[in-house]
Amino acid sequence: MVNTIYAKDPVKFVPALAEALKGMEEFEVPEWATFTKSGVSRERPPTSDDFWYTRAASILRQLYIKGVVGVGRLRSRYGSKQDRGGKGSKFKKSGGKIIRVILQQAELAGLVEKVLRVQHGRRLTAKGRELLDSIEVETKDGLNFETVKTNPVEFVQEDVLESQEGEGKEVVEGVSDGE
Repeated sequence: MVNTIYAKDPVKFVPALAEALKGMEEFEVPEWATFTKSGVSRERPPTSDDFWYTRAASILRQLYIKGVVGVGRLRSRYGSKQDRGGKGSKFKKSGGKIIRVILQQAELAGLVEKVLRVQHGRRLTAKGRELLDSIEVETKDGLNFETVKTNPVEFVQEDVLESQEGEGKEVVEGVSDGE
């Protein structure tokens, strides 16, 4: 069977990855995190002791699945409906500070890198993919990956916008201005 993140049960995968992240010194729970709500739609701060690591593991899994993801899209992903009393519920994005700090910690650990191309955001590095692939959990039942065609992800070193020296022109994906 193909060893892919889609075959791994997320209910078991995220806690296993969270345990692996606890051992990394770059992932540290800030002291303000125990008092902060995770979004405007929440009534109280998270009560779980492992919330920070679980959220970090879930964010890394989203980066693996989606590719390049920014803070705004992750805020929408972790948002929920706000109870507004007598008025109807309304969807609200989650707070961005927790997501932003987790992504910064993952950058320091070398698991995530910024992408400054047409699509801005962050993506997993090769080290990050290796970490997520190394987590072994049970696979979901009833999946058949023999009929699915996948496109392997290739990492290109020249993904960041570069300026040509002396001319002040920008090179975007191998095409320069004025040529």
